[in-house]
Parts: sequence; C-alpha cells; structure tokens
Amino acid sequence: MSTLRLIGSLTEISEHDWNSLHDGSNPFVRHEFLFGLEQTGCLKPRWGWTALHAALYDGAELIAAAPAYLKSNSHGEFVFDHAWAHAYARAGLDYYPKWLIAVPYTPVTGPRLLARNDQARAQLIAVLQAESSRRQWSSLHVNFLPESETAAIPPRWLARSDVQFHWRNRAAWHSFEDFLGALESKKRKNIRQEREQVRRAGIFIRTVSGREASDDDLAAMHSFYCATFAEKGNHPALTLEFFRHLARTMPEHLLLVLAERKGRAIAGALFLRGGDTLYGRYWGAEENHPGLHFECCYYQGIEICLRENIAVFEPGAQGEHKIARGFLPVLTHSRHYIDDERISAALRSWCEEETASVLRYRESAMRHSPYREPIADHPARR
Repeated sequence: MSTLRLIGSLTEISEHDWNSLHDGSNPFVRHEFLFGLEQTGCLKPRWGWTALHAALYDGAELIAAAPAYLKSNSHGEFVFDHAWAHAYARAGLDYYPKWLIAVPYTPVTGPRLLARNDQARAQLIAVLQAESSRRQWSSLHVNFLPESETAAIPPRWLARSDVQFHWRNRAAWHSFEDFLGALESKKRKNIRQEREQVRRAGIFIRTVSGREASDDDLAAMHSFYCATFAEKGNHPALTLEFFRHLARTMPEHLLLVLAERKGRAIAGALFLRGGDTLYGRYWGAEENHPGLHFECCYYQGIEICLRENIAVFEPGAQGEHKIARGFLPVLTHSRHYIDDERISAALRSWCEEETASVLRYRESAMRHSPYREPIADHPARR
C-alpha cells in the first residue's frame, strides 16, 4: 500500500532516490539544485517559501515525488494569481497558505510529478489532492509542467497557459552565420549591428564552464545578478553560496558568460544546460553599453547551442523583443486545484477566457516571425 510522506527538507531523501524518478535532462528538478536552494539561504518562510515536498512510498521504495512548497504569498512563481487572492479576500476567505508544486524562482517548463511510471504518477496526483483538501488549504498548484504531464491531471483542475519565447535550431545550422541566413534582411542587419557595437566598445566575451569557474568569476556573476534586482527595487533571493553550490555539485550544467572590458568583468549571464536545452537564467551589468544585454543573454546563448549541438534555447520568461532576434512563441502550462467547488466553477470561465486570449496572442506574435521562410507552429515544451 502506498504512503504519502510530507518532507520538510530534501535532507530526508537521498540524491540517488530523488534523481532516479526523472531522466536527468532538466537540471532544475535535480536533487542538487533543489537541495541547494534550501541549504544556501535562498528559501525562507518570511519570503513566502516553506518546503513541504511530497514523497510517495511503496513500502520502503520511493515511487513518486514532487518539489512542493507551502506558500504564504505568490512571489517568485511567475504564474500570476494575485487576482485570485484578492477575490478570496473580498469574500472573507483565506487564499494563503496554498500548496505549490514548482521550482522556486524558475519559470522553466520541466517535470513536476516525478514518478517511476504512469500508475505511480496518477497515485501521486490523487493523494496530493486528497491531502490538500484534508488540511483545508485553499488550493494546490502545479506550475510549468510539461504538456506530457497534463493528461494525468483530472478535469476538475483548472488549466492555465502563458507564452514564452524560445529559439530552436530549425535547419541543422552549424554557425551563427547559418542562423542569420535564415532571417529577413532587416533583422539580420540589426543583429550584426548590435554585435558590432559590443565589439567596438572593446568588450571581450569569455564563456566559463562550472568546472572552470573561479570563485572570482562566481562572485562577479552574483554581484551582477544582485545589481539587476537592485535596479528594479527587488530583493535578490539567490545567494553567492548557491552559485558556488551549483559550480561544485552541477559543474557539467553550469555556464557563465562574462563580458570583460579593460581586463575586468563588467557584465555577465548565467546559464544551465539540460539534455537538449540551454536555459538562460540570470543577467546583470555594472556598465551599460549598447547591445551588451542582447549579446550576453541571447547571441552568446545561440552561439553555445550551435557550438555544442543543443537543439533548444530558453532565455527566460516574457520579452516580445526576443522575436526579432529569432525567438518564437511557445505555450507554457499550469494546473490548479481549487478546493471550494463553487469558487473553482467561477474561476473556470475566467481561465478559459484567459487561455483564449493567450492563444490569440501567440498567433499574433507568430505573424511577426523574423524568418524568411514560414515557420510551422512552434510547439509547447514537452
């Protein structure tokens, strides 16, 4: 008989047991990444994050699990439900705490319902829903799950979608010039001009793997990351020790792109590599130069993909400006269980209208494709 255990820290599950539930192609659901967030001061209850992972056991064997957190706010999730929280408050009800299955601060599609097989995954969903109801939490959410997992979610749950912009190697391009050759002339010219601006500014780009990164490299990247948050008046959640942890425990996944001028680093972008996908995550700079953000965050990412035969590049959430640079709209998915059936029914029509709007937006964005040849509908990440 299967038993659900709620885990307050991944110290209670071995790295081997957790990682055996997925194929390892998505770095963000690896035990090392999630455990690192917990152990290096990135997750704090006062910031709204309390780890409460779900682990399903058949006897002593772990057969399914989900990275889960009890949330006291909606910060750091990237699936925006503030309107739902306000609606609950107007009705005199508590929306928080809610239970969230996600990777903190990471709007990246990937496995969420980790399981040995489909039967174990179905069991996991059923016990998660039952446990959420038993504890009288308002809701249970699964953010940025792959389309392949959505079929396992019961129809009682609400479906939401959004759009991100991803690059894909569409024609077995081997070089950046091959990629540029597929673009319309005006877009091709604009990209060349942006890259030339960086070169003329005397900026040298250095790509560093996790194995090669020195502590000075990691400290510089973290300072750039913090500067980006400071500019926007936000608190940087990730610590320098977390960056060091990634370099130490996931060196084959970590990549830094550092921009140097006059012998010192002035900007940087942090990437994580998956099985067939490069993920752009964090960026910052202490000097502003035309084209530098695009060079570090987009063009260098494309260069890495072409050089290392990586099929897909996800540079992060949002940003219509990415379209002109070769990134096309892709659907992302989330699923939401609202315990109160009356509220769930009221929100269902809202979600359906939102999804219709998202689909219209994706269709409109596709019409601005920068490619010379028509592009087939860009599929959701699976």
